[in-house]
Amino acid sequence: MKATRAVLIDDAKVSYEHLNKIVGEQHAKGIQNSDEIKLLNSIQKKVDLIKQNVQYGQPIQKKKIPKTLDVQNLWWVELSQFWRMLYTIKGDQVEIVCVILHIIDHKSYDKLFGYRGQ
Repeated sequence: MKATRAVLIDDAKVSYEHLNKIVGEQHAKGIQNSDEIKLLNSIQKKVDLIKQNVQYGQPIQKKKIPKTLDVQNLWWVELSQFWRMLYTIKGDQVEIVCVILHIIDHKSYDKLFGYRGQ
């Protein structure tokens, strides 16, 4: 069995670090339950699930993958509060790497894929 790891890059890394900072500030103030805390916990749980099963998320049809992402495959996972996490699977003969590209709200997800609001 190949080793599996998950890495956050670009927008996903920036979003995660920003969210982690907000949650840290909330914890320092004694806040134990907020939308940000729920979202951060959701991200962490989903990353763990993806590391256990790289195909945990929902695959996106190749023809629907935005060209701007420049990936061969794309998967999405639903997070709390209708947020989405997008990742691609890369691998070699030693390990599988799930590269998390975006952590975005539903409106940004729709915009990225060219969906119109209802």
